[in-house]
Amino acid sequence: MKKVITYGTFDLFHQGHANLLRRAKELGDYLIVGVTTDNFDIQRGKINTHDSLMTRIEAVRNSGYADQVILEEFNGQKISDIIRYNVDVFAIGSDWEGKFDYLKEYCQVVYLPRTEGVSSTMLRHKNPLRIGIVGTGNIAGRFADEARLVQHIELTAAYSTDENQCREFCSSKCIEVQAKSFEDLLGACDAVYVATPHFTHYDYVKRALLAGKHVLCETPFVLRTSEARELLDLASEKNLILMIAHKTAYCPAFSQLVFMVKSGVIGKVVDINASVTTITDENSEKMDVSKFGGSMNENACFPALPIVKMLGTDFRQINFYSIMKNGVDIYTKAVFRYDSATASFQVGLGAKTEGNMTISGTKGYIYVPAPWWKTDYFEMRFEDQNRNRKYFLPFDGEGLRYEIRDFAMTVSMLKDSVSSDSSSEESVHRSIITEDEIMAMTRIQENYINETNLFKLK
Repeated sequence: MKKVITYGTFDLFHQGHANLLRRAKELGDYLIVGVTTDNFDIQRGKINTHDSLMTRIEAVRNSGYADQVILEEFNGQKISDIIRYNVDVFAIGSDWEGKFDYLKEYCQVVYLPRTEGVSSTMLRHKNPLRIGIVGTGNIAGRFADEARLVQHIELTAAYSTDENQCREFCSSKCIEVQAKSFEDLLGACDAVYVATPHFTHYDYVKRALLAGKHVLCETPFVLRTSEARELLDLASEKNLILMIAHKTAYCPAFSQLVFMVKSGVIGKVVDINASVTTITDENSEKMDVSKFGGSMNENACFPALPIVKMLGTDFRQINFYSIMKNGVDIYTKAVFRYDSATASFQVGLGAKTEGNMTISGTKGYIYVPAPWWKTDYFEMRFEDQNRNRKYFLPFDGEGLRYEIRDFAMTVSMLKDSVSSDSSSEESVHRSIITEDEIMAMTRIQENYINETNLFKLK
């Protein structure tokens, strides 16, 4: 039996993919198709896939040409697969001409003609998601740069109350529309990225949702649970996507870390500790009490994430210990009590600690070095050091590209479900950060603002 193998992402499966698989199958008796995983695509710089991995696998299977479907997960796997499956022919599209000649040492290599006039890239560009940016500060600038790397995205407009700053921003980021008002911005986009100071988030998010726009909102989301609940319910009522732009949550390494913890590899989690601290200019808005400044309001959303992700949202009590200056906390330690675990975090704008994270379990622990919120590496450590493992996953650029990609995919999934007249409830609620987690993190912020179990230190 003559075996043939081919690989691809097979995103937005189209006639060109079907033609490639048909031609590959004609080269032998048995066709193996390797479908690239999301993590491997990200490692290769492809952060623009539309379909989920399972959707892409099913599309290949449903083509009727694949006798076996496998996953491609790492560089160098092609050689391993050719040897493992005793492959006779490696086939790939002609756009890769010459790139895989090194495989001729192991099998025959055939470059197949591609179907002209159709590609996944063309399909993604056909109806791009038009995003308007409200706020033109540093994080908005980083967002604009990272969004350029994600296909199916088009930045169409920007708005700021500072007209001169907005003009410079639009010019430097090649954004066509400098909106004169927030309403003008809403008229030039399908979705809104809210990158304004956090005390303005509620108003902008609500107005965008009422206008029928999907929303990606920077952290911290809002500081009151009543506001968070209202906005989440409004998004559901309007059948719109509302996501929180918490970049850590979308990092491949952080996601892998959470999956491993939940699988029980370090046993039952008994404690989590994480720190996020910086030394900030005392004249910064981040230190302005009238604008809800301070360490907790600015930074608590970061260490709160792993705690509610891995220990759950049902914490029993939190005590806060704050060093205060000019009415705001320049350093706060929060201590959580769960029914069967503890957790703590340190946040600061006027004090510095080691910005690492430790997750302690009954069988071992996970250590994430500073800056843990830009997770690209972590270690799993055990009593028997021979079992220790190190894990490296990508964190490219500013890390915003992963959340942008997920936002675009989620909006696209919702549109697909609506166009097919199927229930969109799953799409509306599909998010790496769940509604319960959003509410729990907001409750942490609200407890602090209400000074519940807050101890102010001299």
